[in-house]
Amino acid sequence: MEHPPAPAPAPASPSEAEIALDSPALYINREISLLQFQRRVLEEAQDPQNPLLERVKFLSIVGSNLEEFFMVRVGGLIMQNEAGVSELSVDGLTPARQLAEIRKLAEKIMNEARTYWNRTLVPELDKAGIHILKYNKLSQRQRETVDRYFDEIVFPVLTPLAVDPGHPFPHISNLSLNLAVVVRDNQNGQRRFARVKVPPSLPQLVPIRRSSGGLRRDGTVPHHHYFIWLDELITNRLEHLFPGLEVIEAFSFHVTRNADIQIQELEALDLLETMEENVRNRRFGAVTRLMVDRDMPEDVRDILIDNMKVDLKNVYILEGPLSLRSVMQIARIDRFDLHDRPYLPAIPPRLRYPPDAPRDAFFTTMRSTNIMLHHPYDSFTPVVDFLRAAARDPNVLAIKMTLYRVGSNSPVVNALLEASRDYGKQVAVLVELKARFDEESNISWAKKLEQEGVHVTYGLLGLKTHSKIALVVRKEGERIRRYVHLGTGNYNHITAQLYEDLSLFTCDDDIASDGTDLFNYLTGYSMKKDYRKLLVAPINLRDRFEELILQEIEAHQQGPYPGHIILKMNALVDKPIIQLLYKASQAGVRIDLVVRGVCCLRPGIPGVSENIAVRSIVGRFLEHSRIYYFHHGGRETILAGSADIMPRNLNQRVEVLFPIEDTRMVRYLRDEVLDVYLRDNIKSRLMLSDGSYERAAPNKGDTLLNAQDYFLASRLRGSHS
Repeated sequence: MEHPPAPAPAPASPSEAEIALDSPALYINREISLLQFQRRVLEEAQDPQNPLLERVKFLSIVGSNLEEFFMVRVGGLIMQNEAGVSELSVDGLTPARQLAEIRKLAEKIMNEARTYWNRTLVPELDKAGIHILKYNKLSQRQRETVDRYFDEIVFPVLTPLAVDPGHPFPHISNLSLNLAVVVRDNQNGQRRFARVKVPPSLPQLVPIRRSSGGLRRDGTVPHHHYFIWLDELITNRLEHLFPGLEVIEAFSFHVTRNADIQIQELEALDLLETMEENVRNRRFGAVTRLMVDRDMPEDVRDILIDNMKVDLKNVYILEGPLSLRSVMQIARIDRFDLHDRPYLPAIPPRLRYPPDAPRDAFFTTMRSTNIMLHHPYDSFTPVVDFLRAAARDPNVLAIKMTLYRVGSNSPVVNALLEASRDYGKQVAVLVELKARFDEESNISWAKKLEQEGVHVTYGLLGLKTHSKIALVVRKEGERIRRYVHLGTGNYNHITAQLYEDLSLFTCDDDIASDGTDLFNYLTGYSMKKDYRKLLVAPINLRDRFEELILQEIEAHQQGPYPGHIILKMNALVDKPIIQLLYKASQAGVRIDLVVRGVCCLRPGIPGVSENIAVRSIVGRFLEHSRIYYFHHGGRETILAGSADIMPRNLNQRVEVLFPIEDTRMVRYLRDEVLDVYLRDNIKSRLMLSDGSYERAAPNKGDTLLNAQDYFLASRLRGSHS
């Protein structure tokens, strides 16, 4: 990334730029951009270069992502629309207009995904020995198997609910798959309606049996897997639920409800209790999406619409399967030949300790050098080892930590419990109860930590704590030293194998002091504003980030090197930051944005953003790290951390960005990470000025480069430690 000296073009006049940069035409709607991301995930499912079961996995992710989209984003817009909110989106659309645009694109994606499943993936799975069968195509032996499964396992769980004057229409729970059943009483000819919920506790794809096929040419014996959809099995056995009645027809439908939790924290005396109540109430939110089988007749559809009070604009008539999330069951089949090649995350040599290593070995290493890990290529194990070492070291006095998403059976939480329960350490943990869709898990962990004597807090009123930091206080002779772990990702040992993130271990005095001040801010009443090195939202992060962009403009104008900004993140939404990037582009600064998901900035607009390129990389691992690079005339600045460039991250969350100052790490991130992302021409999609994306097209003679494969190969080469 060396830059030859170049004259700086004259910037646009501030007044003209401000007028131009406020136009809605310069911005992309956030919700549409998020749907465009779902399309890119769908493209991975459609990419024949990906192993078959990985393509099935991506299709399942599309299904689960859209569930969350309708629960949260669409749910919020519906609430705004019903409340008469007149505030326009960044691109100048009302909530009603956004909902209309969402429907067009979402319906297209949902239809395309199911068509691809039925027309392409199912036949390819069949050829590979994974068979998804129809009930009427089962052999006699297969039918006996599934019928017995129905009688012994499924039937006892089912609860048919009649709808008549004596039986009101039942509540249809969020994300439930159901059967709308029409039966007839042959004694009086009366037609009746009933609802049967497909049990979510049972496999949605019922395994029939696994058998071995004939020998392959290479001498191996393939295993054949056979499945039938649970709702189809129930449909074909409904007569057992309605004895004495004639089952006329049955059709599947799926409900998504609004889960946009609104917490009035100022009125809540106990945040933990409030969150438990909100999680319980989530299942009663208004219907934001009703998916019905395309064969369902209009009169049956009307029964659902009328009784659930569903707006017609929220009804989607689709080909099955309605719950695409469920195909993840197929993606998890143990067929190594149909998956990505397995890999073993690397542990840097300096962190590989023999069994007889002293207890303080990890701290000795940290005193000698800062350590950076690039997950999932580097193992998450050292993060757990750091906390276990802190728990067991007799000289460690205290451990402080923020927890956002940790998952189940967490070794991180177990290390904290061990520190408090078994070694008497003072442990203080901030558990974020408002981590979306992890609320129940976090509530459970918070209670368990409190029971073991850990000091548990739930953050600040009106702010979600999203920072990733652990602070260990250790007595060393006559002094106290603090050891810090900072990350871009969650303390979740499972997602750490799937998400791309950075970890930094340091005992830098300034960062450690900032860490102490941050925890005092989170757990007490500290109003400290002057952090030494950390950028902390909502205190100084926005101001400092804006200052860095302005400094890049100034350095570019003063020369001798042209300005260059590289920002890697999950989402770019914040309008003031986007406007500053537009101004930097107008000043001639080159800007490369690597934005996995939502991007509201339009690149390539003459006079505004022709110096800005936006790319999105979607691949085997979820690109999750936030890395911010500023050339600054050769005095490079790199920040990493938890914050995306969104209003909520900068204004309504506690976020932390930390500097990367070690020359070796700066060089690695610049040349071996960011530059590799910019050269990726396999998994990159380039954003056009209209908000659509196209795959990067390698020029003739270009070396093909998949960034994630490059990072995997680098660990095999041992080129990073």
